[in-house]
Amino acid sequence: MSLINHEELKKQLASGEITSLDDITAGFKNILKEVIQTASQEELTSHLGYDKHQESSSPNARNGYNEKTIKSKYGEFDVSIPRDRDSSFEPQLVKKREVLLDGSEDLILSLYTKGMSVRDIQIHLDDLYGYELSTQTISNITEKVMEKANEWQSRPLDKIFPIIFMDATVLKIRVDRVVKNIACYIMLGINLEGKKEIIGIWIGENETSKYWLTLLNDIKKRGVEDVLIFAIDGLNGFNEAIKAVYPKAEI
Repeated sequence: MSLINHEELKKQLASGEITSLDDITAGFKNILKEVIQTASQEELTSHLGYDKHQESSSPNARNGYNEKTIKSKYGEFDVSIPRDRDSSFEPQLVKKREVLLDGSEDLILSLYTKGMSVRDIQIHLDDLYGYELSTQTISNITEKVMEKANEWQSRPLDKIFPIIFMDATVLKIRVDRVVKNIACYIMLGINLEGKKEIIGIWIGENETSKYWLTLLNDIKKRGVEDVLIFAIDGLNGFNEAIKAVYPKAEI
């Protein structure tokens, strides 16, 4: 599907209406605006169950628009998002109180994971796109990652794993402006369908069998009742930690 009218674009180039990349960027913003507004109208129609100007017995109805400024990689632009009378409409393309398109959020998260400070990210966005976000907005975006990570870390697990591999790798991580060696504990399982699954990733100061014991108890609470084989290295106390939680497992 093409959102660009190629014949119209040719005419604008020939007439000199488009003379620079800025003109093309402005065109992209207009396309984004039209797509968002049209899609939001269709979302509301689906929510209400009847078209605009169509008679309906529903107590809910269209109730004007909310104006908001959207920030995107092409710059800022204003959109009009329709609303309903009882405020039950939840647009999905651009959600309520959302002012950033996903591309900008992805960039912020990428910069954050690379160790840039909130202030560095603010300056970088201003240099690239000409707008500066508040520290609270950037913090809200990065907190999404932690919420998803915690949700994934505590998800229920299968009752049986034929094989679980356990090992730790040492990573250099900047903590309070100081680079430290941190142990990253990793469990990789082979499930009953024969597929690899990362059971969990945890961070600790140093690799110890005592911490592995804590993690084994954690996966048992999350639903793992039996493991046939554990594949591990020769860390002191590792065998004993496994036998304490899964005494019938082969090592």
